[in-house]
Amino acid sequence: MGAATYRAPLEQGVTNPYAHLRQYVVSSTLGRDVDPAVTVVPGDPLALVRELKREQGSGSDIWLCGGGKLAGALLPEIDELVVKHYPVVAGAGIPAFDGAFDPTLFDVAERTAFPNGVTLTHLTRR
Repeated sequence: MGAATYRAPLEQGVTNPYAHLRQYVVSSTLGRDVDPAVTVVPGDPLALVRELKREQGSGSDIWLCGGGKLAGALLPEIDELVVKHYPVVAGAGIPAFDGAFDPTLFDVAERTAFPNGVTLTHLTRR
């Protein structure tokens, strides 16, 4: 996850928000000792994901929890997107992918609609 995403639970005193997972926080400002279960990565997030994919084989168990800046940096290694849509227009916000205009094609693999209007869409890279 990115540092901004990690700061939200950290400000509430939660240093290990996903205790059931190996956690990496990409940050050049956080200390490395925030929690023994959390690895702070001050360097290249793309290199980290590529190393994790080599370590885990297909890399199918790597999840990104963060904003558009981190997602944009990791786009070359993103194989699948899981997008939740809410029937609300909220206005300005964080872009899903930050960076230069570079269309990346995905196909809809599965879409689930819920009675409250929320949809969950799984997309796979072409």
